Amino acid sequence: MTVHVELFGIPRQRAGLKSIDVPAQTLGEMLRLLQQRLPQLAESCFENGHLKSGFLANINGKSFTTDLAAILKEGDSVLIISADAGG
Repeated sequence: MTVHVELFGIPRQRAGLKSIDVPAQTLGEMLRLLQQRLPQLAESCFENGHLKSGFLANINGKSFTTDLAAILKEGDSVLIISADAGG
């Protein structure tokens, strides 16, 4: 199962890309894969397998969460944003 991850603000700058597709069933699994594939992102945005303070995930433009157990479905879009991304 694949989810589409879009990066905004600092995450986009650190990763050097706008988006990436990863196979994941939970937010925690998705974050682990991002840390493995994008170590430059992991250094500034992740801590102990979680998003650092000031960073959030948004699933399908509907809900913000940092819950690692949040279930993802095929085709979901997850935004990783930092507080500096604005609104």
